[in-house]
Amino acid sequence: MCGIVGYVGPRPAAPIILEGLRRLEYRGYDSAGLAVIQDGRIELRRNVGKLSALAENLEQNPVHGYIGIGHTRWATHGKPSEYNAHPHRDCTGEIVVIHNGIVENFLELRRRLMAEGHTFRSETDTEVMAHLVEKYMAGGASLLEAVRRMLGDIQGAHGIVVMSTRAPGQLVAARMGNAGGVTLGIGDGEMFIASDLPAILEHTRRMVFLEDRQLALVWADGFECWTADGRRITPQMHEIPWDPVSAAKGEYKHFMQKEIYEQARSITDTIRGRVDFERGEVYLADVHINAENVWNIHKVVIVACGTSYYAGLVGKFLLESLARLPVEVDYSSEFRYRDPLIDEHTLAIAITQSGETVDTLAAMEEARRKGARLLSIVNMIGSQAQRISDDVITMQAGPEIGVASTKAFTASLVDLYLLGILLGTLRGTLPVERRRELVDELARLPEKVGRVLGDGNAYEELARLFFQRQNFLYLGRGINYPVALEGALKLKEISYIHAEGYPAGEMKHGPIALIDKNMPVVAIAVRDHVYDKMISQVEQVKARDGVVIALATQGDDAIAEKADHVLYIPPASPLLTPVLAVIPLQLFAYHVAVRRGADVDQPRNLAKSVTVE
Repeated sequence: MCGIVGYVGPRPAAPIILEGLRRLEYRGYDSAGLAVIQDGRIELRRNVGKLSALAENLEQNPVHGYIGIGHTRWATHGKPSEYNAHPHRDCTGEIVVIHNGIVENFLELRRRLMAEGHTFRSETDTEVMAHLVEKYMAGGASLLEAVRRMLGDIQGAHGIVVMSTRAPGQLVAARMGNAGGVTLGIGDGEMFIASDLPAILEHTRRMVFLEDRQLALVWADGFECWTADGRRITPQMHEIPWDPVSAAKGEYKHFMQKEIYEQARSITDTIRGRVDFERGEVYLADVHINAENVWNIHKVVIVACGTSYYAGLVGKFLLESLARLPVEVDYSSEFRYRDPLIDEHTLAIAITQSGETVDTLAAMEEARRKGARLLSIVNMIGSQAQRISDDVITMQAGPEIGVASTKAFTASLVDLYLLGILLGTLRGTLPVERRRELVDELARLPEKVGRVLGDGNAYEELARLFFQRQNFLYLGRGINYPVALEGALKLKEISYIHAEGYPAGEMKHGPIALIDKNMPVVAIAVRDHVYDKMISQVEQVKARDGVVIALATQGDDAIAEKADHVLYIPPASPLLTPVLAVIPLQLFAYHVAVRRGADVDQPRNLAKSVTVE
C-alpha cells in the first residue's frame, strides 16, 4: 500500500519526488521520507504523519541533488515513527532502500546479519534489504548484481528501489510477486520510477511496467531490464493516454465527490465503442471468447475484495440471467484457502480497480494453477491483473483517487452487464429483440445517472439530520441486496459510523431485534418483482418505531406515506437498477462524512490498493 517515487536526471530531484508522493497520498500512509545524493553523500529526510511534515522538514533542511527516491509508508513491521519510515540505510549510510511488501523471513535474515556484525536502526523488515545489498557490494558486486542476489535471499512479494553513492547515477528497481506495481517512466534525458501512474504522469506518458521477478537498472539517459536469474530482456513500452489533469480535484472539495459526479461520464466511456445499438451486439476487444470456445465454459467464479466483491455479487445476477451460466462469488482473500472446485471449464473473473490487490492476484494464480481461464475487469492500465489475464475488460473510469471506490464500482457493473450480453449472445440465450432491449436500456443509463446526480441538496439535508447517529441498517433484496452491502460499506469507510447491509428477508431472523427510534434503516424499495416484499419490511420497521430512509422509483408516491424520508431514482431495467441505486448511497455517505469532519479521501486505517496480505 506504500507509495514509491524515484528520479534521476538534470533537474533537482527532491521537488519532483515530493510532488509525486503527493499524487500517491490516496494510497494511504502513516509516514514519509526521501533520500537524495548530494555532493557524494546520501541526505535523508523522514517524518511521521502527512507529507506536509516532510515538506516543512525540507524547507528547514533543504537537500539538493539530481537523483533520489521517496516513499510513503503504511506500517506493517514496526510502529509509525521517524526511525521506521523509509528510506532505510545500511551500516555505512551509502545505500538506501524503499520497499512495498513484506519480507516474510526477515527475522531469520535480521538475526543472521546481526551475527555478521550489522547494526540495525529500525524495527522494519525493509532494513534487512539495505544490509544484504551492503554485504554483497562489499564482496565486489555491482549495485545491480547486489540487488539481484538480495532478491534471492528474501521471501514474499515486493516492489523495491535501491540507491547507492557507490553507483551515484543509478537506481535499481525490482518487482517480485504481487506486492504492487513498479513502473518506469521514460523522459527526455531523465527517468522516473513509481508504484502508481499518477505520480509521474505529469512528466511522461511513456511507461514500462516491470513484471514478476524483473529488475531494472535506471540512469538519466535510459534503462536496462533483467530477470531475477540474470537474463537481459527487452520490455514493451506503453503510451499511456490519461491526462494528468484528470487526477486533480478541480472544482470539487474532495476527490471522492469529484469521482461520484464523474459517473455519468465514466459510464459513457465504458459503453463507448463497445455496443452496436442497432444490431443489439456487444464488442469487447480484449475478450477472446468466441462461439466455439464459449461452450468450454461450464461455470463462472468471480473473485474480488471489498467494493469489487459486491460488484461481483451483482455480477452473479447479471451473468446467470443473461448467459444462463452458474456463477459463484468468492472473497479473494478466502478463495485459495478452501481448495476451490474449479478446472479448465471454469471462467475465473477477477474484479479489481487497481489490478494490484495482492489477495485478488493470489486468487487469480490459484485459478490459473487449476486450469481456469482468467478474465479481469480492471481500471489501471498495465496492471498485473491485466497482464496475467487471458481476457480483459478495462473499466474506462479514469484515475480513481479517493480511497472509497465509487465510479469504479458502477463502471464494473456496466462491464459485467456487457459481458453478460456477450456471453448470452454466444450461448444463444438472448434473442435479437431481447438484446436490443438490453442495449437500449444501456444507452439511456448515463442520462439517468446524470438525473440522480442533479439533486445534491437532498443528501446534504439528510446528512444534517443523521450525521450523529451511531448505527445504520441497510436492507435490499435480490440484485439490490449487494447495493445495500455497498451502501453500508461506504458509510463505514468514510464516516466511521457502524453500518450493516442485510438481505431484507432475513431481517426477522435476527436484526429486527436492533430496531428502535435511534437506528435508521435504509431500505432499497425500487419498483421490481420484490417491491411488495420490501414494503412489508418497511412496515415492520415502522411498527417498531424505526426510522426509514427509503430509496424508491420516481413516481412511487405511496411509499412516502410509509417511510420517513424518500430518495428517488429514475425507472430502469432491473438489471441496471443497481447502478442508479448505489449513487444516492454514495452521496449520503459522502455528506455524512463531511458533516462529521472526517478525512473523506483518506479514511483512517485504509489504503486504495491493498498490496500486502
